[in-house]
Amino acid sequence: MSGLHVVLKVADTEYAISAADVLHMESFTGATRVPGTRPYVGGLIQIRGRVVPVVDLRARFGLPTIEPTLDSRVIVVQSGGRTVGLLVDSAREVVNIAADELRPPPEVMTEESSGFVRAVAKLGKRLVMLVDVGKVIGEEQDHGR
Repeated sequence: MSGLHVVLKVADTEYAISAADVLHMESFTGATRVPGTRPYVGGLIQIRGRVVPVVDLRARFGLPTIEPTLDSRVIVVQSGGRTVGLLVDSAREVVNIAADELRPPPEVMTEESSGFVRAVAKLGKRLVMLVDVGKVIGEEQDHGR
């Protein structure tokens, strides 16, 4: 879990994703909606010649969605053979998180977040939650809202 991480914001809360899971990051200009998908699937986008589904992390985390802004980003990740774009409010920072900065998430938080948060990192005075990308984009029937 330690190493380089991309720090992102969703609803004024900072999260981090392992840089090893990130393929690239793009500005968000909109997605093509797909009927019958789960509420957190924002649609499909075409990036670098590939069609990629987008998961809105606000909706995935059970938060109210907002209209995208100029700061909105799609972080294209790959985990378990799946390539998915994660729609976030902003993402501008890459940090190195050392093992001694990591703490397990509080038990109540683990229950509330459906296991999406695998650790909490203390970066100076900031607390950043490390997201388990596999669970966010994994088996939808186990983690759908």
